[in-house]
Amino acid sequence: MKKVISTSKAPAAIGPYSQAIQVGNLVYTSGQIPIDPATGMFVEGGIKEQTRQSLLNVKEILEEAGLTMKDVVKTTVFMADMNDFADMNAVYAEFFSEPYPARSAVAVKTLPKGALVEIEVVAGV
Repeated sequence: MKKVISTSKAPAAIGPYSQAIQVGNLVYTSGQIPIDPATGMFVEGGIKEQTRQSLLNVKEILEEAGLTMKDVVKTTVFMADMNDFADMNAVYAEFFSEPYPARSAVAVKTLPKGALVEIEVVAGV
């Protein structure tokens, strides 16, 4: 059975999808772009600021599900430019500690609304 996870502390879905879905003991978040839920706008700055906001959005969704970043088992990071990897990784490291989740990081042609980064996670309940 699927359970919808939704919070006003993260950006509302901008299409026909949920912020997150829980199935059994796993929570799958949708990709989070750097929208500040208070303003509905992108945060100002570059890849570091956008990575931080994307991860803060993930964190809020997980908290709504009763989880923390320590419960994350897998992340996928989509970037508009792989040259931003080191800066993204520096901010990413602020949110996770050992044992680190498994991760994929890929560059893509474009992201929604022109974002520099989008991050999705899978967490264990």
